[in-house]
Amino acid sequence: MWKKSSTVTQAASVPLVIEVVSSNWRDDYASKLVDYETFGVPEYWIVDYLALGGRRYIGNPKQPTISVYYLVDGEYQVNLFWGNDRIISPTFPELNLTAEQIFQAGRSENQL
Repeated sequence: MWKKSSTVTQAASVPLVIEVVSSNWRDDYASKLVDYETFGVPEYWIVDYLALGGRRYIGNPKQPTISVYYLVDGEYQVNLFWGNDRIISPTFPELNLTAEQIFQAGRSENQL
């Protein structure tokens, strides 16, 4: 079932969901975002390393973006991170990574 749709049924057991954007970016930014918000998942990241998402989601000009959505009074608020922006995560407040470090981590493994 997880290949076709979200399988989150008890959000209290899932403090953070991270999606890596592919060609189906609309699912990540639209339907999954609404689903996770409805389920009450406290934090939802969208890692868009190829800048595939729509400009309304990642800005203009389009560039690789990490969107961190977090619940406030049952609704998601979002912070966008690019380049050397340090990721701010309510779930991991001591996280010390930039957006670019996350993007580069994936590229380094593929080049080995």
